[in-house]
Parts: sequence; C-alpha cells; structure tokens
Amino acid sequence: MSEPVRVLVADDQALLRGSFRVLVDNEPGFTVVGEAATGAQAVDIAREERPDVVLMDVRMPEMDGIEATRRICGAPGTAGVRVLMLTMFDLDSYVYAALRAGASGFLLKDVPPADLLTGISVVAAGEGLLAPSVTRRLITEFVSGPEPVHRPPRRLDGVTDREREVLTLVARGLSNAEISVRLRLSVATVKTHVSHLLTKLDSRDRAQLVIAAYETGLVSAAPRRPVEG
Repeated sequence: MSEPVRVLVADDQALLRGSFRVLVDNEPGFTVVGEAATGAQAVDIAREERPDVVLMDVRMPEMDGIEATRRICGAPGTAGVRVLMLTMFDLDSYVYAALRAGASGFLLKDVPPADLLTGISVVAAGEGLLAPSVTRRLITEFVSGPEPVHRPPRRLDGVTDREREVLTLVARGLSNAEISVRLRLSVATVKTHVSHLLTKLDSRDRAQLVIAAYETGLVSAAPRRPVEG
C-alpha cells in the first residue's frame, strides 16, 4: 500500500481547523501531521514534519499565509511541500501574490468536503488547482490589467515553438487530453512538453505555468475555460 498523504492544517479559527482535521483524518489515504494557528507556526511545523500538503489560510496573525507559503516553498528543506491556499472570498486580493509565493492551488473554504479532499490529492500529485471563480478573478484583475509593480519581467528563452503552443493551451485551461486532440499529439508527448516547460520556466506545477504564460505576454486575453488541476 502507498503511504498516506500527510497534511498540515493551518488556520487561525480553532473550530474550522478542527473540522478540517476530522475530515482529513477520517479519509483513507490521508493523515494530519499537525495544526497551526499562525503562519509562523505553519512554517515551523512544516520544517519539522515536511508534510506533503499544507492547507493554508490566507489571513492569519503573526505571519499571513502568503509569507508563510513563501518561506515554506522557498526553503531548500521544505521545497517539496505543496501549499493549498484556502480563503472565504473569491475576490481576495492576495490570490496572485499567493501563487507567486509558490502556492500550488487555491480553493474557497466553502468547497464541498469531497472536493477539498480531491484538491489535496491533486496538489499532492504535483498538479495545480484553482477554483474556477478564483481563476477568472486572477486573470482579470492581476494578469490582464495594468502591469503590477510586483511582477518581474519573464522571458521564454529556450522554449520551443511547440512548447509555446502547449503553454498557451495550458493557460487556456485545457487538460493534457484536450491539448493532445487540439495539437494532434499523443497524451504522453503532451506530458513531456509540460514537463519540459515546468523545468525551463522554473515552475512547480500547472498553476505556475498559467502565471508564466501571462507574465511573459504569451497570452493576454482571459481564458475561455477555467484552469483545472
């Protein structure tokens, strides 16, 4: 049997934190390795336990979820830890900053329990996950709008023409299977292109590839479909 997905729950609300713990611990294939009430605690526990996934609240005392995510994802010892951000608001102005900090996914706290567990699995597997409404806000407010001062210039040096085509479709929200049909490639070939893009663009997952596609100017209009894991 495979090892269970190890989860750290970080939320400043004890009742909500406890609810997440019960949900995750009662699901076969998952186990909670710790709870954190602040961002600082989340960083410390992540360093100690090195969970597969951190369920990270955006707004917490002492250190917010974005800074905690930056420290977890940016440190060599915890670089393999995936962060799934949770928020009460799909208009949260911190969505873009959280993804830039290294978060692999973003979901609303009122997501159905089954979808949250699926989200944890998706992120643990190395995929990116964005709630559809969050994706639309992300593209509309933070990417298609005026150039934010916190967005460093990015380039597509070394990316082949075919990889550019794949990246464009990833940013449009197409799955590997859909990209294979669109470009008349095998799914295995598409996966290889995506893997090369992740390496060349120094991206952790598909969510980060979406950001890269817009930051480099490869895609400038809002996607026709929401990004899925």
